[in-house]
Amino acid sequence: MVFAPGEKPGNEPEEVKLQNASKQIVQNAILQAVRQVSQESQHREERISDSQGRIQLGVGELTKKHEKK
Repeated sequence: MVFAPGEKPGNEPEEVKLQNASKQIVQNAILQAVRQVSQESQHREERISDSQGRIQLGVGELTKKHEKK
C-alpha cells in the first residue's frame, strides 16, 4: 500500500469512519430534500384541487342564475 505525504498507515480506520459519516450526512440530506419536494408537490396539488373545486362551484352558481331567468 502506498501512502501520500502526511498520511499514516494507522489512520485508515479513522478515514473509513469519516467516509462513512460523510456518506451518512449526504444520504440524510438527500432524503430530507426528497421529503421536502414531495411535501411541496402534495401541497401544490391540494391547492390546485381546491382551486378547481372553487371554479366548478362558480360555474354551477352561474348556471343556476342563468336558469332562473
